[in-house]
Amino acid sequence: MTEQRTPYPVRVDAVLDPGLSRGLWLVKWLLLIPHFIVLVFLWLAFVVVSVIAFVAILVSGRYPRALFDFNVGVLRWSWRVHYYGYGALGTDRYPPFTLADVPDYPAHLDVPYPERLSRGLVLVKWWLLALPHYLVIGVFAGGGLWLTARSDADGAGNDGWAAGGLIGLLVLIAGIVLLVRGRYPRSLYDFVLGMDRWVLRVAAYAGLMTDSYPPFRLDMGGADPGSVPLSPLPGSPGGSAAAVSSEANSPDARRSAPAGHRWTAGRVVALVLGALVLMTSTGLLAAGGGLLWADQTQREEGWLTSDDESVSTARYALVADDVSLDAAGADWIVDNLIGEARLEMTSAGPDVELFAGVAPSSAVSDYLAGVGQRRLGTVGPGNGSAGWSMGSGGGMDPGMMTDVAGGPPALPPTEQDFWVAQAIGSGTQTLQWTPTTGDWTVVVMRADGSAGVDASLAVGATVPGLARAAWGLLGGGALMLAVGGLIVALTLRRAHAAGTPPTTTWTPPTPADDGPMLIGSPGGTR
Repeated sequence: MTEQRTPYPVRVDAVLDPGLSRGLWLVKWLLLIPHFIVLVFLWLAFVVVSVIAFVAILVSGRYPRALFDFNVGVLRWSWRVHYYGYGALGTDRYPPFTLADVPDYPAHLDVPYPERLSRGLVLVKWWLLALPHYLVIGVFAGGGLWLTARSDADGAGNDGWAAGGLIGLLVLIAGIVLLVRGRYPRSLYDFVLGMDRWVLRVAAYAGLMTDSYPPFRLDMGGADPGSVPLSPLPGSPGGSAAAVSSEANSPDARRSAPAGHRWTAGRVVALVLGALVLMTSTGLLAAGGGLLWADQTQREEGWLTSDDESVSTARYALVADDVSLDAAGADWIVDNLIGEARLEMTSAGPDVELFAGVAPSSAVSDYLAGVGQRRLGTVGPGNGSAGWSMGSGGGMDPGMMTDVAGGPPALPPTEQDFWVAQAIGSGTQTLQWTPTTGDWTVVVMRADGSAGVDASLAVGATVPGLARAAWGLLGGGALMLAVGGLIVALTLRRAHAAGTPPTTTWTPPTPADDGPMLIGSPGGTR
């Protein structure tokens, strides 16, 4: 008898190629580089399209058909690439460069178009409701969906699907067996396909393509029970061809047909370009908004100032990294983005006199040659908008501090004449400086040049051009938002006007001798 299972709308089918090459999988990473490059841009567009679809579903309860076809096409393209590559190693046939379904390719993905979607579920299903599935596919895929990027400890990027998870491990084992024996273990293949199918179902659900919650079920093997009934085992009675034909020609199956011709190469390129412009515009708008917020709310008597940070060393000097104002356009940067700069210094000991000075970097380097010191990294306002910056968050970053061994200075800092600005005393002292072009270094020491410096520091700048920079970024972002939106809108209009494609039927290739045979059409009648 034919095994019956509750179907799921996201249908993922594949056929294992007979006679796979023993060693081709060793270089597939190289062969797939063109696909990886294209997919980077397609997934950027996927994100933008999903945001537009989110708004459309929230307002109208409908996923715009042209957007739906594009995102299904991206999933389909990704599935073919991963099936050929290290998500399955199930075929040696190079994946086609198309969003449309390719009837004679051994890997297929289809999602029936939903006429209506829940407006309420769209708010929570992609993050809250899908959380349990994210945990599962984190084990399967080693970091979640392939569309998410994660960083290793050394900062190197790592794309997710088959990177470090159970899928990647089992596919590696299958590759080794294939290399040695020339045969892909069928049971291993079935298990890998089940995990791939789980990942793709969750991807479609999180991509707002269906309201049907993905089942916690590992549907193994190449034939998806959400597409066609599993074929009978060898020696068992055959299935009903009439039943299969009826399913393949059902209204749901016909409706699920991807409108491949909607998305010609030109329209795909236009949509990706529009998505890139839109994403750039959001960055400009966010940066401009942040600068405007800092300019309007974070000033104290006209100064943008960092929080106080306690810094200390048992050595003789605290030295900030060089502030270089020698680049092209430095005069404009100094006059407009920095303006006046200051350093507020408070000694930890009420009776300890400290010295703070700014001098040309070359003079400071000569003076402190062989002197024990702690280098602090660059210092500056906490909003990071201009002038100096104290670490990544506006404070002293301990990871950026380095100690340099050495002895005491030959003379105290107060006896040097190369300082362009200085402050000396106990309690709170303020060093104020009008920057000019050049390379400059900030130094904090004891006034008598002895060891042990313990102080609280805060730095600030007037940044007179901050508002102009903010409005410039906001204006540029708004312009790019309009241009990107227009490109996307016109592209979607043309894709929508392309209409519904003619129906075609996929006939699966002959599967391997040792595996179950697919009956009928996984994607239904196209």
